[in-house]
Amino acid sequence: MKKIYITTILVILIVIVVNMLSTMFHFRLDFTDDNQYTLSDATRDILRELEEPVTIKAYFTANVPPSIAKGRQDFQEMLVEYAAKSDGLVQYEFIDPATSETMENELLQKGIQPRMMTMREKDQAKQQKLFMAAVVSMGDKEEVLGYIPPAFPIEYGLSSAIKKISIDNKPGVGFLQGHGEPTLQEMGEVYTQLSVLYNPVPVTLSDTTGIPPDLKTLVVIRPRDSVSNNDFNKLEAFLAGGGHMLVALNRVDGNLQNAQGVPVSTGFEAWLANKGVIVEPNFIVDARCASVTVQQQTPFGMMQSQMAFPYLPIGAKFTDHPITKGLEGVVFQFVSQVTFAGDTSVRFTPLVFSSGQSNVLGAPLTFDIQKQWTEADLPMSDIAMAGAIEGRLAGSATSKMVIIGDGDFPVNGSGQQAQRLSPDNVNLLSNAIDWLTDDTGLIEMRTKGATYRPIDEMEEGTRAVLKYTNFLLPLMLVLIYGLVRFQRNRMRRLKRMSENYEED
Repeated sequence: MKKIYITTILVILIVIVVNMLSTMFHFRLDFTDDNQYTLSDATRDILRELEEPVTIKAYFTANVPPSIAKGRQDFQEMLVEYAAKSDGLVQYEFIDPATSETMENELLQKGIQPRMMTMREKDQAKQQKLFMAAVVSMGDKEEVLGYIPPAFPIEYGLSSAIKKISIDNKPGVGFLQGHGEPTLQEMGEVYTQLSVLYNPVPVTLSDTTGIPPDLKTLVVIRPRDSVSNNDFNKLEAFLAGGGHMLVALNRVDGNLQNAQGVPVSTGFEAWLANKGVIVEPNFIVDARCASVTVQQQTPFGMMQSQMAFPYLPIGAKFTDHPITKGLEGVVFQFVSQVTFAGDTSVRFTPLVFSSGQSNVLGAPLTFDIQKQWTEADLPMSDIAMAGAIEGRLAGSATSKMVIIGDGDFPVNGSGQQAQRLSPDNVNLLSNAIDWLTDDTGLIEMRTKGATYRPIDEMEEGTRAVLKYTNFLLPLMLVLIYGLVRFQRNRMRRLKRMSENYEED
């Protein structure tokens, strides 16, 4: 009996010591393939630079299904990391808004809207309000994270919010206007994401005005009208002064209404060619592509169906580069090939490639939406759709430029024609601006976590392995466990029989 008491006391003392050590030392292993739960160097720098306490109030509804509760757990674990690495300057608390009607009204005033979720209780379905949000505040400034689903990029959201409320002046990023480019309102998702850390502003050139000197980066998206020599001179002066540019250019245009594809010329293609970058007047077609809605005649009448359309390639092969870090699938619309014909005085890096079944088709051409594409139609691979160039692009200053062979990929549109973009379309542009501006250091966080890994694009052998592994592995584990228990019990019986035999 005395031995039991001593053992119990020792166990209690060990538990107490372990708990005391755990409060002093915070240690955790992260085995995710992109270190999703490990704070990046950029976040650590942001936390080291804090001069005032930051308060994070997390509003999560309690009593939710496990799939939803995981988002709350992940968020809480990340907040533990922030508090530990900030030496206590980051403080947090979790609140269930359902406990107070006044709290719900306060959240509504902050622009935090609940999501409605259907839950089953006692074989009955009911609607429940679901809050998954947070408010990050410092002094009298606050930033709202209005919706934090399980797949939310937590570190990017938190670090961006802390960075936003801790800086007084956000750097400006100019968007060229005046040549048929889309407005900032027509790029709503891009504008929303960039506004966290930058001040996106329209830039219109004239005979008397140039590019504002406080801008470090100028973005040119889908110019449709011809550009004057005077404007090109201003762009040259901007690069010569050390400025950086992103040019997303349409060299071809497709019209699905009349099934015609035609070349496009604005003068930008010649200007880029003088710097060694050629945006070809062709269409890249790819077996890995998005779909279009077509009407087909059936015995029951006309019906709409989705059909793969190789003229809408999905760029899913990337160079290892800060701009493409974490990207998994960019949907392009009539993208053209980007090649380099310059010399060694500048460095060109292709960024996004077509798949192993692709081709280039010169414009003009006629689309055949019903065409059944074969391997013979798509004999090429690794066709560059975008690239980055660094060096003395104008004058003696070193500057950088990103060129993308599709001007529509970041455009939502306006009115009833507006459409949501693939998340990585927004991330590609935002990453490129981060790389050009080199101000935030948050580029590596935005795309943490897998976003585009369709199993139907895996090789047949890989799909089969995953399928049968998921099916057979649990059965094998149960079988192995059963055999181990059977063998253990058998050995115990034999041992008891042996002992009884020896006693006899």
